[in-house]
Amino acid sequence: MSVDEFFFLRQAIHLAQEAEQNGDLPIGAVIVLDDQIIGRGMNTIWQPVVDLTRHAEIEALHNLPPDVRADCSQMTLYTTLEPCLMCAGAILLHQIGRVVFGSSDPYGGISCCLHSLPPYFKNVYTHTRWIGPALPAECDPLYLRTQELERLRSL
Repeated sequence: MSVDEFFFLRQAIHLAQEAEQNGDLPIGAVIVLDDQIIGRGMNTIWQPVVDLTRHAEIEALHNLPPDVRADCSQMTLYTTLEPCLMCAGAILLHQIGRVVFGSSDPYGGISCCLHSLPPYFKNVYTHTRWIGPALPAECDPLYLRTQELERLRSL
């Protein structure tokens, strides 16, 4: 990865840290087009209200400017954690060209279920370039905190 790509992934890390400070899981994402961040998102599933669909990647996709839809295949989504099935589905439906994730998620990441994707998603998945784990030294601790916070929340 280039210096710029590490910069963008670190921007996602800053969003993850902000999410945790706000009482949510430490997961962040940014979407880049032509070396510019055009979408940002952080996990907001618990705050300000409980909404389990407000994952960082979904929030970043919601924050894309409406006039860039035709350029999705040129975009890169940087996220601190390997996207889950819901987020990967949204990424694939948007036809984002590249996904760079900082840490693997062996518990809930998309790679856990690649063998059982429906044919449409299997096909589209092969058209997206998936890169990761790209920064495990910085993102694995965020993943471990995510696991711990989820465990504590379920007690």
